[in-house]
Amino acid sequence: MASIGLCAYGMAPGDLVDLAVCADELGFDALWLGEHVLHPTAYASDHPSTGTTQHHTGPIVDVSTELTDPWAVHAAIAATTTRIKLGTAVYVTALRHPLHTARTTITVQELSAGRVLFGVGAGWLEEEFAALGVPFRKRFSRTDECVEILRKAWAGAPFSHDGAHYRFDEVQLHPRPVRVPVVYGGNGPQALARAVRLGDAWFSSGTPSFDEAITMVNEIRRQRAALGRRDEFPCYVRVAVTDETVADDLRSYRDHGIDDVVVWADTAWKGDTLWERRAGLAALAERLDVTNPGR
Repeated sequence: MASIGLCAYGMAPGDLVDLAVCADELGFDALWLGEHVLHPTAYASDHPSTGTTQHHTGPIVDVSTELTDPWAVHAAIAATTTRIKLGTAVYVTALRHPLHTARTTITVQELSAGRVLFGVGAGWLEEEFAALGVPFRKRFSRTDECVEILRKAWAGAPFSHDGAHYRFDEVQLHPRPVRVPVVYGGNGPQALARAVRLGDAWFSSGTPSFDEAITMVNEIRRQRAALGRRDEFPCYVRVAVTDETVADDLRSYRDHGIDDVVVWADTAWKGDTLWERRAGLAALAERLDVTNPGR
């Protein structure tokens, strides 16, 4: 397996930093943070993975859910770790002005010496969009335009923009280029096509089954081949693990060309004390042979 990462959602900021420090020491490749800005106290929106295998039980966002700003947390992680990559899975970029997002991503990418993986999604919680005054039905085109502007901002030169959602005169955000890989999330046909067309990598939504993951990755490869694309294109797939899961259980993904898997941190990062949580994550790392690059 080329990489084994962790994903986390609904955890307090300090706990996420402790998790990242421990994961960095143990050899996990990346920590991917989920996010929401707020909890609409009454909402009817369904998460895209509703009806499929889900890691979380109950509502994705409720009054007890710990919500954090992933960039603030990743800035703290960048200051306390040395190698672990800092991912978002996913950041709902359509909820913010892309120039603001550009400013933040550039800052964290430089703080972390290039470890940011910018996972982006269109969003699904309509009531969250309404609370922030952002049109929900235009979220896909808005997301794509945000990514277009971000790439201009990261290039390090002055630029202007005149698009369907954003217009501004010439600006410059940074005096030099900053590379930030864009990782498109989502499992549907349009999401996969968007990842192939606009992204540098792909991240699965929810926790797809093995067969679902293989089908989606093969479709991504088919579309890239049709476009003549042969450059590297990581496919980050969330996988379900249990207390019995070992490295051999993940080799079937590698055998089908899926080299980058991500497991939910809270399957191991649990306990009343930091010592217990560290011990749980260390046991997971040992079972999955995280520190062995050959795997």
